[in-house]
This record gives sequence, structure tokens and C-alpha cells, in this order.
Amino acid sequence: MKTFILFLSFSLQAFVSFSQDSDSLFINRISNQILTNGKAYDDLRVLTKQVGGRLSGSPQMVKAEKWGLKAMQDAGADKAWLQECMVPHWVRGGTDEASASYTSGDKKQVHKLDVIALGNSVGSMKPLTAPVIVVNSFDELDKRKDEVKGKIVFYNYKFVPTFIHTFGSYGDAVRYRGGGPSHAAAYGAVGVIVRSMSHSTDNNPHTGATNYVDSLAKIPAVAIGLKDADWLSSQAANGKVSVTIHTHGKFLPDTIGHNVIGELRGSEFPNEFITIGGHLDSWDPAEGAHDDGAGCVQTIELLRTFKALGYKPKRTIRFVLFANEENGGRGGAKYAEEALSKGEKHIFALESDEGGFTPRGFSATVSDSQFQKMQGWKDLLAPYGSCEWIRGGGGSDIGPLAKTQKTPLAGFMPDSQRYFDYHHARNDVFEAVNKRELELGAVNMAGLIYLVDKYGL
Repeated sequence: MKTFILFLSFSLQAFVSFSQDSDSLFINRISNQILTNGKAYDDLRVLTKQVGGRLSGSPQMVKAEKWGLKAMQDAGADKAWLQECMVPHWVRGGTDEASASYTSGDKKQVHKLDVIALGNSVGSMKPLTAPVIVVNSFDELDKRKDEVKGKIVFYNYKFVPTFIHTFGSYGDAVRYRGGGPSHAAAYGAVGVIVRSMSHSTDNNPHTGATNYVDSLAKIPAVAIGLKDADWLSSQAANGKVSVTIHTHGKFLPDTIGHNVIGELRGSEFPNEFITIGGHLDSWDPAEGAHDDGAGCVQTIELLRTFKALGYKPKRTIRFVLFANEENGGRGGAKYAEEALSKGEKHIFALESDEGGFTPRGFSATVSDSQFQKMQGWKDLLAPYGSCEWIRGGGGSDIGPLAKTQKTPLAGFMPDSQRYFDYHHARNDVFEAVNKRELELGAVNMAGLIYLVDKYGL
């Protein structure tokens, strides 16, 4: 009996070793294919330079959807289609401007401020001039509420520098962009300035969505570049400052948008679905290269690579370019809604929406046993950069799948140090993306999808 047990033990170890060697070899083939023949960087050049910024409802959104469908077909999808959903249609409507008036000595001075209207904000439509009150938190605003009426509130809340993973800084500060305008309006403010969500050392303002409370007045709101934020704060500390804001934003009626979907049909379990994706829309001031052109072209690169290697997945893999992540989340909601209505079983979803930087690992919202299984794959992907595997994460586009089906989620996690230098700002352009970093991200994502497809969760 002991001999038999030892034989089984050695056989199992040999099998595990053989499987790991086989997986290591195939992931190396994935890497070699992407690093030698990859198309992601070229695809990104077309998306950014020929299509440009892709705000929901814009002509560029339509152009991007057509590009995405053709790219899926050219990459070898067994099937590719557009999934219709209604999307919001906010327009900037013109150039956003602001200037500060202050007294220096006995002379009145004017200093131009670099600003951009927050997404979904109402425009001033004509120049709006009012004194500025600077606050560093909601608590300070609440304590000074009697000073707010008729003024422009400037939230000078800085990114916390001690978060090593900079999404912690963003998660902490973004409440001032999202809820700041309505919080100030509750006390009678006529406008809001928000310090840009960034650690950057430049003066580029960063836009992003705000969310009004319908029962309160909707007031104009802008983000300000960090150098001008520091200047305005220091000037206000030395005396009274008035700011003139001129913005033009407004909503048009909802319009038709689409998720772009490519599919490789499963050979053994075609009714089990794995989803990989990024979001096709972007804010309008730039080209949306890191946010989230990178995630889109990496998604297409996975499809192209699997086809180029002749890989036949066990499960059906969906490659999705989601609509309207930035100011509504309608694409992700529609994808999950249709999956539920069709009775599809989604066993895993992975999103890339943290830029095209050097791979660091994955964040995952999964059960304990599932996370333990994923941890067992760490050594297979570590040679390509994925050494950090953490609990909690996914992405806003795939999040609805977890709500409707409890689908296990993961987010690709590149190095985060530079992401918020570009996020929602005019410098998020093709030239800001490094070709090799972008491709290595695709390597790691493809490796994880291969392992989930082969072994399940």
C-alpha cells in the first residue's frame, strides 16, 4: 500500500510539473508573439491620431466604434458585432476660460488661470464673476457655510502623497470632483473650482465627471491646473481675490452608442464565458491614449495573438470595447443586462483601465479559494512583470457582471506612478505611451486569460 501511495504521489508531482512546464512554454509563446509581431502600438496610433478623443455621443465615438469592429474582424474574431445602448450626450460647447482679479500694491491685476470644465457640468454661458473662498475639505466648508453664499468655492484638496499605489490618492480626492459642486451649492455658492486630481508637476487641468444632486442648484464647475491652484490659494491667503469663469457645457438628448464585441467560440464549454475588455470612450481634451485606448488595443491584441498561435479556447472568450465608462457606465450595464437576459454563464472578467504602463500584477474580487488558485499561477507570470496579486479590484465596466451574476473579477494592474499625470488631461496622447510597456501588459493579460480558460476558477 505504501508503495502504491508513493507511486501516486510521485505521479501527481510529475503531472503538476509537466503541466507547469507546458503552461510556461505556451505563455512564452504568447510573449514572443506579442513582442515580435504585436499590433497594439500601431492600433493605438490609429485610434488616437485618426479618431482622437471619443466622448460619448460625439462623432468620434461613432468613428471609434466602426474602427473597433473592423479591428476585431481583422484580428480574427469568430464573430464580431455592435451591441446597442443609449448613452448620455454632454458637450463642452466651447473653450473653458477663467481669470483671477486681485490687488497688488495699489494696482488691480489679472492672472489667467488654466482650467477645464468638469464633465456633465452646466455652463456659465456668460462670464461669471464672484469672490473666491478657499477650503481644504468638506469639513472646512461646513464650518464656514455662512461665508459661502454668492461666492465661488475653491476646493484645494491635494492628492495624498503617501499612498504608494496612486489610485488610493485618487479614490480619496475624487469626492471633491464628484460631489463638490452640489455640496457647495447647498450653501449658496455660484460656482466651484476643484484642484485637479493629480500628483503632476505641470499645470495641465484634469477633467472628469461631476454628479449633481437634482434637488440643489446646478452650478458651473471647473478643474484647475496644479501650479495655478497653488498660486490661487496663496493669493487668496494674502487678500481678496475674484475669479471670472466662462464655460459652455450642456446635455443634449441621449443618443445611440455601442459596445464593440469580438468572440472566440469555446471548443469544450461554449456556454461558459470569459470577458476581457477596456472602454472605448474618453474625455475630449486629448486623445485618450492611456485612458483607455491602451486597454482597448491590449484587448484586441489578445484576440489577435490567440488566433495567430492557433489557440482554441475551451471556453468562449469575449473581447469587449465598452461604451460610456467615463460619464455614465451605460456600456457595462448593458453588457451585463443582456448576458443575464440570455442566461449566459460568465465565469470570469478582466479589465484593463489603468494605463499602458509597466506590468505589476492583478487585483481580484474573487472568493478565498479562487484567489488561492490564482496565487498558484503567480510564478508563471512573474517573469513578465506580474509579481503583485492583491484582493479587491476589477473595473467599472465589468462590475455590473459581479452584481448580476457574482462573476469573479480582476483588473490588470500596471505601475501607477505616472497614470495621474495624464488622466483626463490634454497630455494623454499617443506619444505618452511606451510601446514595450504596452505590449508587456498584453502579455500578462493574455497569460492570465489562458490560465483561467484552461483551468477555470
